[in-house]
Amino acid sequence: MAGMNMRFRIHRITTPTDDHVGGAVVTGTVSYDQVQGRFQAQPESQLLLQQGLETERTYTAIVIPGTLDIQERDEVEVIQPTDHPYYGKRFRVVGARYSDLNPRDPRNYILLSLMRSVVAHGQQ
Repeated sequence: MAGMNMRFRIHRITTPTDDHVGGAVVTGTVSYDQVQGRFQAQPESQLLLQQGLETERTYTAIVIPGTLDIQERDEVEVIQPTDHPYYGKRFRVVGARYSDLNPRDPRNYILLSLMRSVVAHGQQ
């Protein structure tokens, strides 16, 4: 589809039942691979960058739905192009909005709101 210049891998984050010592390990399973889409960073507030060591950065992505079932807490990983600044990085899905078009319409899409924690100040 025109304008979809990136590919993503979608990880489903799950928490299995507790083990024999009472702890559960959070794991991720690849749910979808080679998902076409676009990606854009949202401008961050300079005030937030000055206040703390870690800040939440927000991003948006548009993906072609096909048979996708993307949920909150899933993670989106940039896998192509390999020279992209966010190649190999994961972003947590905080919201997924489906377009109002018919699911069979080729112009259909899902708008994802993504978040990633970033260290705001370098260590001295």
